[in-house]
Amino acid sequence: MANSSTAQPNQQEVHGLINLLSNGQLAQAESMAKSLIAKHTNVFILHHVLALALDGQQKFAEAVTSYKNALKLQPNMPDLLFNLGIALTNLNQLDEAASAYQQAIKVNPNFFEAFGNLGTVFQRQGKLEQAITSYHKGLKINPQDARGYFNLGTALRDKGDLEAAVNSYQKSIQLFPDYTDAHNNLGETLRDQGDMNAAVKSYQAALALNAEHANANYNMGEFLYLAKKFDEAIPYFERSQLDDWQERVLYCLYKAEKFDAFKANRDELLAQRPHNSPFLATLSTHYSINFNEPDPYNFCKNGLDFVYKNAIPELSGNSVLLKELLNDIHTADIAERKQGRLTNGQQSAGNLFKRPEASFRALSELIKKEFLNYKNKFYDANCELILSFPTELEFTSSWYVKMQQGGHLSAHIHEIGWISGAVYLAMPTPINNSNEGAFEYGTHGDDYPIKHPQNHQNFLTAHVMPNVGDIVLFPSSLFHRTIPFNSNQERICIAFDLKPASTISQKNSY
Repeated sequence: MANSSTAQPNQQEVHGLINLLSNGQLAQAESMAKSLIAKHTNVFILHHVLALALDGQQKFAEAVTSYKNALKLQPNMPDLLFNLGIALTNLNQLDEAASAYQQAIKVNPNFFEAFGNLGTVFQRQGKLEQAITSYHKGLKINPQDARGYFNLGTALRDKGDLEAAVNSYQKSIQLFPDYTDAHNNLGETLRDQGDMNAAVKSYQAALALNAEHANANYNMGEFLYLAKKFDEAIPYFERSQLDDWQERVLYCLYKAEKFDAFKANRDELLAQRPHNSPFLATLSTHYSINFNEPDPYNFCKNGLDFVYKNAIPELSGNSVLLKELLNDIHTADIAERKQGRLTNGQQSAGNLFKRPEASFRALSELIKKEFLNYKNKFYDANCELILSFPTELEFTSSWYVKMQQGGHLSAHIHEIGWISGAVYLAMPTPINNSNEGAFEYGTHGDDYPIKHPQNHQNFLTAHVMPNVGDIVLFPSSLFHRTIPFNSNQERICIAFDLKPASTISQKNSY
């Protein structure tokens, strides 16, 4: 009698199993495959079908086990290794996913899809140079891969190479004119370059292909509200249903001075959601001060009390890291992003902490330690800023700002952060012991309407004068600005936003 581990199921059973899978009856295929595996332990096709059935039901952890069982029986199967990589990526097991894709490429060096997916894993890990190299290798094998050019564009944009990102998105669109995500991302990159007319045309091209495209609707809404066309912006945000779209609608209502509609919408959100939106906190605080009412939103009612300044020891004295940071800022090939609020200064494009320079990586790790210190300093605060402080934070953005004589930033908030901050690498010497060049924070800015002028004095401000090597952290709900300075010395800082990692979406294709 044959051993159950080697005996083969009959062909009728195998065909029936494959038919279930082919017809999308995944739960039935899963059940039948498990039943057959119990009788025929070491039959490759059974484990393969089970893995695909589990994967199709998004049971990724079980699918990983089944893929690995199938690969034990037939280890040199590039398609299975590829699928294993996707399942591992969905479980956020990125090192293992990269290994699976690399094994698939070793078996099949022309597997351009595996190079593409390996690039997305590297990009999620912040390994931009490796991601870009992997994308290029895939495109060398298949130069007609529109998705490959799209993903390459996302990595180049993260790196701050905006011109190359634009070219990559345009190649993607040339190969696949209906690629809505590429039209949208091209628009975002053109926006970063300051070409708003071209950016809007790209958003409109995406919406012509798909009127419900979430990101393109959101970006059109953002363009319109920055143009102060608040009534026109609202429908775009409502169609997007993306990220903080409800806060953006509230912003439009508030800036349009439709205060009754603002209050009704705000109160409805208060009843629906926990108080964990910094942007809504900004709006609610401003309204409450404006109309002399208690603020019902408990994200961080007294934001001025939650500003933190500390000296980073690794940047003090004759710091090697400080010198490396300044050198990389002045010599690295990083494009500038147009910034309407910045006068006499330059802001870098891309995400600085995703770049390959060791100095930026080292600083990002030091900043993460300071965030833990921030949480510990305010541990007993009874507000959602601390009560719901994320266990895992990720940099949503990071950039340097260089200012020259007369430089300043007007008062604004960082809508996409939880905690925001800056590390100061060069500071001008104040003239006559003034506050020139200081960091000012408060509850008013961005031309928010003040309905009752007598309440203007209730919008409080304070300031911090940082020294070289200092870090300043603050709730992202606070308005902040740079006080103009007259010194001919340069002012250089690296600014950043952190928010819960789970809220950060990936725009790559797999």
